[in-house]
Order: sequence, then structure tokens, then C-alpha cells
Amino acid sequence: MPVLKVQTNAPVTDEHTFMKEATALLSKELGKPERFIMVMVEKTPAMMFGGSSEPLLYAELKSISLPEEETAPLSAALCAFFAERLKVPQERMYIEFSNARRNMFGWNGKTF
Repeated sequence: MPVLKVQTNAPVTDEHTFMKEATALLSKELGKPERFIMVMVEKTPAMMFGGSSEPLLYAELKSISLPEEETAPLSAALCAFFAERLKVPQERMYIEFSNARRNMFGWNGKTF
């Protein structure tokens, strides 16, 4: 049930391809089937980081059983992906990781 939410003021020229590639990356990095991965992209022109509105990005990754020791390699993989695809410098990104409790995440009329 990984959920990746990306907010950026950078242009996303092909949202479908971007989300498909992000899904594949998360499947590989987390070892979870693509069919359970959700990716959202929000184009948010009103953003500022460090007093500048140059391209920036904020992402949230929530997943059940997300081990803390995996967040550093995930950050590296996601930052590299975002920098390559969206041309946002890695130092202008924040990623928030959340480990979701199974009973606090609903799907298909029940919880995980």
C-alpha cells in the first residue's frame, strides 16, 4: 500500500510516464507489487524553499512496514529520480517518510 505524493513547482511534462516510472521505482526499492502502489503528482506553483521559488519539491512516502533503516537508501533513490526527471536540485527537496500501521489504513472495505 505504498503511497507517494509529490508536490512541486517544476514542470511535469508527461505526468503518466512520470507516475509509471515512480511506481516501478518504488516497487523495486520496497519489494512490493506495483498493483498496490499509489502515486500522486500535484503541480503547486506557489511554493518557496529558502526564500526562493526556484524549482523545488516536497514528497511524502507512506508505507506499511517501512523500516527506518531503509529511509536513507530510499531518499537517495527518490532524490536521484526526481532530479533526473524534473530537473529539481536535490538540495531543494524534502521527503517525509511514514510507517503506516496496518489497522490505520483502509482498502477494499477493510484494513490491511
